Amino acid sequence: MSRRIATWSAAISALTIAACSPSQPGDQETVASDTETENTGRQIVQIDPSNDPRVWLEEVEGEDAMVWVEGQNERTYERLQGDALYQELFDEALSIYESNDRIPYGSFYAGYVWNFWQDAENTHGLWRRTSLESYLSDSPDWDVILDLDALSEAEGRNWVWRGSNCLTPDYDRCILTLSDGGSDAAVRREFLISERAFVEDGFITPESKGGIDWIDENTVMIGLAIGEEDSTDSGYASVAYRWERGTPYESATEIIRGDRTDVAMWGFRMEDSDGTAYMMMSQAVTFYDTVYWHLPDGGEPMQMPLPAKSSLRALYQDQLVFTVEEDWTPVEGGTTYAQGSVLSFSMSEFAANGELPQVFTVYMPRERQSVGSIQSTRSALLMAIDENVVGGIEAFSFAGDEWTSESVPVPENLTLSISSADSGEDIFFFNAEGFLTPDTLYMGNVADMTVNPIKSIPERFNAEGLIVEQLESTSADGTRIPYFVVRHEDTVMDGSTPTLLYAYGGFEVSIRPSYSGSRGRLWLERGGAYVVANIRGGGEFGPSWHQAGLKMDRQRIYDDLISVAEDMHTRGLTSPRRTAVYGGSNGGLLTGVMYTQRPDLWNAVVSAVPLLDMLRFHTLLAGASWMGEYGNPEDPDEGSFLRSISPYHNVDANGDYPEIYIYTSTKDDRVHPGHARKMAHLLEELGHEYLYYENTEGGHAAAADLSEYARRDAMLYTFLMQNLMGEDE
Repeated sequence: MSRRIATWSAAISALTIAACSPSQPGDQETVASDTETENTGRQIVQIDPSNDPRVWLEEVEGEDAMVWVEGQNERTYERLQGDALYQELFDEALSIYESNDRIPYGSFYAGYVWNFWQDAENTHGLWRRTSLESYLSDSPDWDVILDLDALSEAEGRNWVWRGSNCLTPDYDRCILTLSDGGSDAAVRREFLISERAFVEDGFITPESKGGIDWIDENTVMIGLAIGEEDSTDSGYASVAYRWERGTPYESATEIIRGDRTDVAMWGFRMEDSDGTAYMMMSQAVTFYDTVYWHLPDGGEPMQMPLPAKSSLRALYQDQLVFTVEEDWTPVEGGTTYAQGSVLSFSMSEFAANGELPQVFTVYMPRERQSVGSIQSTRSALLMAIDENVVGGIEAFSFAGDEWTSESVPVPENLTLSISSADSGEDIFFFNAEGFLTPDTLYMGNVADMTVNPIKSIPERFNAEGLIVEQLESTSADGTRIPYFVVRHEDTVMDGSTPTLLYAYGGFEVSIRPSYSGSRGRLWLERGGAYVVANIRGGGEFGPSWHQAGLKMDRQRIYDDLISVAEDMHTRGLTSPRRTAVYGGSNGGLLTGVMYTQRPDLWNAVVSAVPLLDMLRFHTLLAGASWMGEYGNPEDPDEGSFLRSISPYHNVDANGDYPEIYIYTSTKDDRVHPGHARKMAHLLEELGHEYLYYENTEGGHAAAADLSEYARRDAMLYTFLMQNLMGEDE
């Protein structure tokens, strides 16, 4: 059950229609007629979203667009891969990514540890399993279930693994999700582990975004965004069907249908440790407002009595565990549960009569705490809780209408992530790491509350003399913004240290200390400092930290990052000449805003798989799903604000900008590559310094295999070194 909840969470967090006809290359208006001079002397390029002269670049695989992309890639290859340092960086990064002493992370269920593994010989990967006893040894004896390289070669496809969903309690009949090239759209195919083969005439779906889960051995619940009738404006499924074995997909019976304006409908199965299972549906009305449904077999859907801003997290001993992201008073005049609370009620009682049972408080986080993963085991409910961005794990029990907890004895002052827990097992795995502390995998047992390290990676870089500090800046509205600094202990505070600042600031995603061999070897060992800013918009301190920067309050997020950069400069860690800012996806928007709003703070900007056109984002791929985060460009007030921050609409033709490196992927079907393409094309027209790279595979991660990850990193750090580590002119 916990694996399925995690799958749903990832799917909804990943959460298309071009508004005007594509024009052709050369149709652009001239810069002189496409700008407006402000009283300040700034000459902002004026772009009408209803008649965007670069809309032809939104044709993902359009002939003219791809010719332009290829030309840009050649230019960038010549500059970055032509650098004498590039090959050295690539070789170092590739040796890390392909090293066989990586931790083979796995999930423990059905008596086996299951793992997906890629290396130099298995670039697409192996799905495999081994016994727990074997897994705990230094050289596990792996049983390969599926060789994805062999499958890719046999079928002529670039298969990228997207996970498995196996039916309990036998775990023999599975649905495998495979993506061609790394896109979010994927196929689902039924597979029998006992036969090591796909089921002939079994369940198989067309390539699409969507989801599938088991009802029983011969029935699945499925929702696919195949056609307009079954899709939302965001490009996700809008309906769930009951599909019986041996029947065509087209004859599946409709269970529940949402609205086209919803973000998505996503069905999933929740299973308790005693095998009791419930079919559920999440109807994401917006990215943050959700209606949950219980779907009884043969009965009418039952709406769950939960607030709009809430998240189902686990099922443990009949208690449905959920969090509320807004204050909630379920009964007029009754108890009000504060935003961020973890709560529960009896699922069986609700299923019996459809009424809200007694609500219990599982946990209420303090001001500087945030609740991460919540997963059920046989004997306890596990909850990852961060205190000021430092990890801990609590084990909760429910008895006599009361929740109690015990702290799991975990290593201190590290980032902790529960990597595997199952409602039928007491054993669980969690990972511990820090900026300078290599990953160690621990095995815990909630039955006797023991924890033991079982696997770790060796040091990937020389950390001698490096230190980690947690500092704070003060944002424009007085809010304290924590940030981590990784630097050499002998750093001279004269502003001369090349420093890479990373941030995300959105979607309640927490950015926590992490160990990266590539970052350490390619950047820290060569004298660079690394900074992570825990700005608002993230989830580091719960829902309120995130919601402080939603929609028209988003400038707070940008002010937070500006305050961190200014604080770094004031302390003398670095200076604008030696500072770069880097972010991806929503973080790519963040760095795009830093480029246009405060170009004086940086000498290099990196914007990866970014959103940059904030007046058309809702018309491109999954963009409509993010209006709950950013606002609606067609709303007069929200649209006006979005224009004021949109990087694509705030480029000064006469501006003095640092060089920006923009990279994306043709196969990214989440954030449209048109964002990156159009921004780079505009900068090209204006004569501003930029580099542009587009990987033709790889999806939203901008990489489909290990060598592409190494290439991505080597190009990134080559760019940073060229801009931050060179001699002053």
